[in-house]
Amino acid sequence: MRLDNKIALVTGAAMGIGAGIAERFVEAGAAVAVFDINAERALQMAESLNRTGRALPIPGDVANEEDVQNAVARTVKEFGALDVLVNNAGFEVLGQVVDLTSAQWDRQLGVNLKGFFLCCKYAIPHLRGRAGAIVNISSVHAFVSYAGYAAYDASKAGIIGLTRALALDHGSEGIRVNAICPGYINTPLMDRWLADLPDPEATMEEVLKAHPLGRIGTPRDIAEAALFLASDAASFISGTYLVVDGAMTAAGH
Repeated sequence: MRLDNKIALVTGAAMGIGAGIAERFVEAGAAVAVFDINAERALQMAESLNRTGRALPIPGDVANEEDVQNAVARTVKEFGALDVLVNNAGFEVLGQVVDLTSAQWDRQLGVNLKGFFLCCKYAIPHLRGRAGAIVNISSVHAFVSYAGYAAYDASKAGIIGLTRALALDHGSEGIRVNAICPGYINTPLMDRWLADLPDPEATMEEVLKAHPLGRIGTPRDIAEAALFLASDAASFISGTYLVVDGAMTAAGH
């Protein structure tokens, strides 16, 4: 699976899953635009990637239309084209619907769903005629709900619906659109979640027991899946999702 001479724009690419995808894409021969809300981390990530490949740091918020327009325009100006879009940027707002504020709901959906819409809106015109690929990072939360995750679950389920619609609307233009649904992945987001719990070690033991493979995932696991879906190896795969969770959901968790 290679992406030689391909240009990719990866959102939320400065840490966690996004960083893993950016690193793997560069290894596979792609030039990568590192689009992240944290300007300092985006610069650091791009500098690291430039030691072995080509990368461009682009600070910005995926929920801001001007920032997205700028990110796509800068990517095309710097690298001359765009072949792959990976919508990864996201975060969690926890709480039941009755406890969430409208601002919290809007911010959750703004980043986790509207951000995907905006990036697709401005990237698709450049993907036409290039056998372009879009990889949307959803979650097992798209179909396995947990108490207190109303806004997050809604955003991740929405990504699956958006993925199917995009595949139908743009398949005739040669653009493939798929999603990945990660389970528990060892990222800073998970570290923060564990740190807020009364007994992180006990929780982690229970999490591991829920995985038939006996471990949680890594950003590299998701990056390999993203590379497959972005590459020619998946040239007849579109409009679907790939669950990457160590058989956790198959086990009923």
